[in-house]
Amino acid sequence: MTRVQQDGEFPEQADENRRIWDANARWWDDRIGGGNDFQVLLIEPATDRLLDVRAGDTILDAACGAGRYARRMAALGARVVAFDYSAEFIARARARTAADAAIEYHVLDAGNAEAILSLAATRFDKAVCTMAIMDMPEIRQLFAALSRVLVPGGAFVFSVTHPCFHSAAIQRFAEIHEEDGGRHVARSGVKVSSYLSPFARKTEGIIGQPEPQWFFHRPLSALFRAGFDAGFVVDGMEEPGFPPGHAKPGVRWTNMPDIPPIMVVRMKLSGVGRE
Repeated sequence: MTRVQQDGEFPEQADENRRIWDANARWWDDRIGGGNDFQVLLIEPATDRLLDVRAGDTILDAACGAGRYARRMAALGARVVAFDYSAEFIARARARTAADAAIEYHVLDAGNAEAILSLAATRFDKAVCTMAIMDMPEIRQLFAALSRVLVPGGAFVFSVTHPCFHSAAIQRFAEIHEEDGGRHVARSGVKVSSYLSPFARKTEGIIGQPEPQWFFHRPLSALFRAGFDAGFVVDGMEEPGFPPGHAKPGVRWTNMPDIPPIMVVRMKLSGVGRE
């Protein structure tokens, strides 16, 4: 089932989306909570570079899941306030986190600006959202709230599946080509048949998960516009691809070193468009 909505907001999926993530949370954490190739090779190194966590930073972690990146930031000396709207994810995050870690967890909806503003007794130096914006039915409320809880010039770093190459609508393929020298080689790639129209579609983030999840595709223009309208500007971006030498059997992202499956973006407050 696919639903198209031009503004990229899908509030009608919000309640079901929460239920699905509660159903999948522990299963997901059991399989990738300790890290996988996407996290270790692509997402976390790029996020580390753009977020530049410093000891003493106070950082908001939106849609933190089971808290893997929150713990990473706390280990670098940051004070972290982390939230997710799946109570199951937050329960797993608390279970995985040492009692003396400088992290506090909350069950809150990233699509509810007032709920996020309730955390802002202290202003945040930075904010991060790791691989979750494409899982959110609504994102404009998140950007609006961040524009009010970050310090002037504060940075927001988020990672998503790359909207141009890695959505629920793409097809991955492998073909045999004959090179000029007469050798046959296998090449993998992606076929893109839709991009500009935002859509919601169910998919499996991990094959075999208890329930398919909603995936919310937004082209770069819609994704960035949510930030621009809240007063953010883009001042950093990375498109990490798997390094050569990590190829595995099958039609996998590891076999496409020149196609980035992930995009990591840093936005900073410009002072324009804020309330």
